Amino acid sequence: MHRYVINRLLLMIPTLLGVALITFVLLRMIPGDIVLLKLAGDGGRVDPIVLQQERARLGLDKPVAQQFVEWIVGAAHFDFGLSMWTGRPIVQEVGIRLELSLQLAIMASIIATLLALPLGALAALKQDTWVDYVIRLISIAGLSLPGFWLGILTILLLLTAFHYLPPLTFTPLLQNPGENLSQLIWPALTVGYRYSAVATRMTRSTLLEVMRDDYVRTARAKGLAERLVVLRHAMRNALLPVVTVLGLEFAFLLGGLLVTEQVFNLNGIGKLMVDAVLRRDYTMTQALIMIVAGAFIVMNFVIDLVYVALDPRISYS
Repeated sequence: MHRYVINRLLLMIPTLLGVALITFVLLRMIPGDIVLLKLAGDGGRVDPIVLQQERARLGLDKPVAQQFVEWIVGAAHFDFGLSMWTGRPIVQEVGIRLELSLQLAIMASIIATLLALPLGALAALKQDTWVDYVIRLISIAGLSLPGFWLGILTILLLLTAFHYLPPLTFTPLLQNPGENLSQLIWPALTVGYRYSAVATRMTRSTLLEVMRDDYVRTARAKGLAERLVVLRHAMRNALLPVVTVLGLEFAFLLGGLLVTEQVFNLNGIGKLMVDAVLRRDYTMTQALIMIVAGAFIVMNFVIDLVYVALDPRISYS
């Protein structure tokens, strides 16, 4: 097990290097020039000498290979440099927004898990009954409703029914928990409901498949109570693909909540990434993509370790 963990940790290094290289090359292939966009974005004329000086200040006059090496060396020390657009340290720019996006992703994942597991299990145990049909209808609605429409509907419901509008400025959780939760609970519910739909259907499908296996019938034949058969024997094995879905969704939520952030006026990682791409802010975009890629890699690693806890038959030794 220890050897497997060490090998997986070492494997993260070439994976991140590959992501960094692909990101670096693709960004340079996108049409546009951050210097022209920054100094002459409205169609104005700028002295070519000024443009050349600005490119030299940003390091864009260096060979591409040298730019990549310098950026990788800095990233290895968790120093992503300065934003080409604002001139402020990227760690500072990301840190302001990472707390919001991370908390929102955690809250949405918890809500999705609390909804998906009991609803999916109940739908499987009550297969082809009205309970199953209602839960399947709820999950299909979550898959079908666009995120922006669901968010707008939530805000309109709060305004019309309760005359309440969530705060527009982000307050850290430790500073004021009440105001923080009053702002993030609604986008978390919106996102959590949508992402619980996939996990609900996955839970139902896998539990139905497991309940037909021989070892479940054997457990029933031995006289075990149905509750123990479901929780101790069937549910643990049925959770393996569900854990994969929930884990990857959490990693995606860190950088994929642009629509929700726009609707609820949240200044998170998703909005920052889109702004960085539109502004051709190479250093900021590279840093954000590396953060999201790192989240996916770490979550894959954690999911593999959770597999061992759920299914004793799995061994990485």
